[in-house]
Amino acid sequence: MKSETIQVGQIEIRFLLESADTNGAVAMFEFTVPVGAKVPLPHSHKHYDETIYGVEGVVTFTVEGKPVDIGPGESCFVPRGAVHGFNNLKQTAVKALAIITPALLGPDFFKEAAPIVNAGGPPDVEKLTAVLLKHGLVPAMPQGASR
Repeated sequence: MKSETIQVGQIEIRFLLESADTNGAVAMFEFTVPVGAKVPLPHSHKHYDETIYGVEGVVTFTVEGKPVDIGPGESCFVPRGAVHGFNNLKQTAVKALAIITPALLGPDFFKEAAPIVNAGGPPDVEKLTAVLLKHGLVPAMPQGASR
């Protein structure tokens, strides 16, 4: 079992399975979201699906504009191409599992995003977008926004 924790902003990520562990079939990581944490902007994935499983607290995922609360023992499937994001809107910390199929997302994405997000102040959007795109994540630009 992997034990390295990657800190991206206020969110902690710990991979339990990587592509090399599963012949590329599945990757799985645990993530924690403190109360009031800043969270990633909505995005989609081109080449993989994501399933979220609640462990502690309630995380609110918004998938294609529809909010879904995921509590302990509950799950949500995010198909490739679906625009989604998440928030911790409650008063307790959240812990959840993310299952990536096939295993096209690994720790490298979070390790590359961390120094950009953790630099202090607003993240460099261009640098962060380049990391997202490199790893198959497509940022969803807010309506009316331009780059």
